[in-house]
Amino acid sequence: MATTRSTHSTAHERNSRAARTADILDELDRTACPDRREQLFDELVEVNIGVARSIAGRYRNRGISDDDLVQVACLALVRSARSYDHSTGHDFLSYVVPSVRGELRRHFRDQGWMIRPPRRVQEIQSALERAESDLQATLGRTPGLEELAAEMCVSVAEVREALSATGCFSPVSLDQVTSTDAATIGDQLGAPDRELKALEARLVLAPLLRGLDARERRILELRFCRDWTQQEIANDIGVTQMQVSRLLSGLMARLRTRLEDKEGETAA
Repeated sequence: MATTRSTHSTAHERNSRAARTADILDELDRTACPDRREQLFDELVEVNIGVARSIAGRYRNRGISDDDLVQVACLALVRSARSYDHSTGHDFLSYVVPSVRGELRRHFRDQGWMIRPPRRVQEIQSALERAESDLQATLGRTPGLEELAAEMCVSVAEVREALSATGCFSPVSLDQVTSTDAATIGDQLGAPDRELKALEARLVLAPLLRGLDARERRILELRFCRDWTQQEIANDIGVTQMQVSRLLSGLMARLRTRLEDKEGETAA
């Protein structure tokens, strides 16, 4: 019974809206007063704004906020109301609805992609939902890739590529939990491997260090591997801190020169 009452209520609202829309349009045809025409245009939009909101609602949860969708739909309704020509005899909503849908799709095409695939992929993905819905109603099951491709007159590879782009409107958050142990997508991503940089340094410096004597290698090891101070190094090798400072400066200058020479030979 509740469903029946709801259906009757919806039908009554639809009929009431259609009747009031027709009255407004008839008065617009008869009215030349600019102020009155503006009032009638405003009322025409107000009477049919529920239609615009309903169309916008069909595009929810695709990565664009509901408020933005409603705003786009309402602006499209306003433009359609002002450009509609009653003398053509076409129904007002049959003119407005495609215009609102087209404006929403353009908004998605131009503003909705967080990751923007090629235009051809966007177009195919936009048509996929409609094609899949039509085929499912005809076949009574979910259509396969080949059936979707045939319906849309595109290749299976293009359908597969468009399906792979699903989610570009609103990519999945890296904080989304993926398992029972509360691990997130971000937890499964690799991190920079510090050992790779260390390996590269060893490969570059090893030939240069082989040209140093034992005390020079000892000084570099204590300073850069063990992080000793200059005074601690001086105590270890039996010299003054000032001598250690001069030794380090000389070693670094020699290594830098050898490294630059090696890079020059490689480039040549």
